[in-house]
Amino acid sequence: MSDLPLLAAKDYTAPSLFEPANLLREARRQKNLPDTAVPAVGLLDPDGDIVRYLATSGRGERHPGWACYHTEMWTVDLDGVDIGVVGMAVGAPFAVLVAEQLAASGANLVISITSAGQIAPIERLPCFVLIDRALRDEGTSVHYLPPARWSSLDDEIGSRLAGALDQLTEPVLTGAAWTTDAPYRETAAAIAAARAEGITCVDMEAAALYAYASARRRAVVCLAHITNTMATDGDDFNKGDHNGVHEALTIVRAVALALR
Repeated sequence: MSDLPLLAAKDYTAPSLFEPANLLREARRQKNLPDTAVPAVGLLDPDGDIVRYLATSGRGERHPGWACYHTEMWTVDLDGVDIGVVGMAVGAPFAVLVAEQLAASGANLVISITSAGQIAPIERLPCFVLIDRALRDEGTSVHYLPPARWSSLDDEIGSRLAGALDQLTEPVLTGAAWTTDAPYRETAAAIAAARAEGITCVDMEAAALYAYASARRRAVVCLAHITNTMATDGDDFNKGDHNGVHEALTIVRAVALALR
């Protein structure tokens, strides 16, 4: 196993020589951007549906100082809760890269809402799931925490969210996720193994984001919008009206208020 680069030369107590603040500083210099803090709540929107809605509806505004080289940020006021939304951060490496930059830019809470595939039987789709633990079948988490099977939602955050999402129009379940780097390698054997462990859904970000949160002592909450059965049943990937944007933003506001 020592020959596998992913598991070699890891010192989990050592600081990184390349920090997100360094990248952001140079991006601001090159792009002539103001050093403006982002909203305290950052939202990762891997599918980009929320960002597209904010851009086309006129409800959102481009953040003038977001210095990420790869993304744009749109801000919106959710009845007194300001959030900064970053779209298209798909997969564990990209999601954690953006989460690091959000924290370095002033966000103290990062929420991720990603589309996910159904593993456990669920009565009605689409639905939302608060991910309380995630199977680490990806590589990014190993750069933050020693190898282990799961990474988890912080216990204190979980306690503060208890009951906070119960009265929403769209029900929010709680369950485990299987986080994979290779969605097109979801074999029957792998799905059966995940189902046997009581896993609710499969995603591409949660395990890495929770590992990052634990290692860096950051507040991160991962939710899944379960929309499909890996395109095996027909009528998959339907998020509902307006791609579920309004329901997702309602959940984001409820999470932010519970943790504020």
